[in-house]
This record gives sequence, C-alpha cells and structure tokens, in this order.
Amino acid sequence: MSDVPAGLETLQFRYPGRTAVAPFAPVLVGVVGSGNLEVMLESDAGRDDCAVRVETSARGFGTIWQAVMDDFHARHPLGGLRVSINDMGATPAVVSLRLDQAVAEIAERAAGTTGTTDAGGRP
Repeated sequence: MSDVPAGLETLQFRYPGRTAVAPFAPVLVGVVGSGNLEVMLESDAGRDDCAVRVETSARGFGTIWQAVMDDFHARHPLGGLRVSINDMGATPAVVSLRLDQAVAEIAERAAGTTGTTDAGGRP
C-alpha cells in the first residue's frame, strides 16, 4: 500500500510582478491527459502579482513545482496574471513549454499577429 494519498494535490504560489500585463481574454493551451497538462492564463486586473494554482495527480512533487514556477517567473516576471494548471503527470519540460506557449499567445494577441500565418509560418 502506498503512503501517497489518493486524489489531486493543490499547490499555490504567488510572485511579485515586475511587468504589468494589459487585460486580455483567457488563454488556454495543452490538453489534460496522461503525461500532459492544460495551462490557462487569465488577466487579473487590479493586482500587481502573479498568482499560480496547480492541481496535479502527481502528489508529493511540491519542490519540483516550486522550481518550475520560480524558473517561469524568472523568465516572465508578469503582474496582473492568474495561472491555472491542471496536470496529469507532465514532466517539468512539458510544463515549461506550455507556460511559454501561453505567454507567447498573449504577446501575439497584443501585437495583433495571432492567426496571420499559415502552417509554414508564411503570411
């Protein structure tokens, strides 16, 4: 019998923002499934920090999640941002990839470039 309790583990982190994010429509990337996760970024106008909530099926990995989120915030010190992650056992590399994809989507929307290229990257 395992010492790991059944069910999801919820982890929460909060980081001071250095770069305010303009309000934006929610961004969702990834798919909840075995070895993957979904990441949703939402504008949290009126706040100057970045709030992160992780729900994961992989219990007992809080220190790894802390390291991944610390790294994300070092690369993207955004404020006014709410990050929600639903995880089904993704590796730290996949978590970082999805977070970066979501931030890139916000930047593309702000620049007005979303959906302006074909699959080959051509306009």
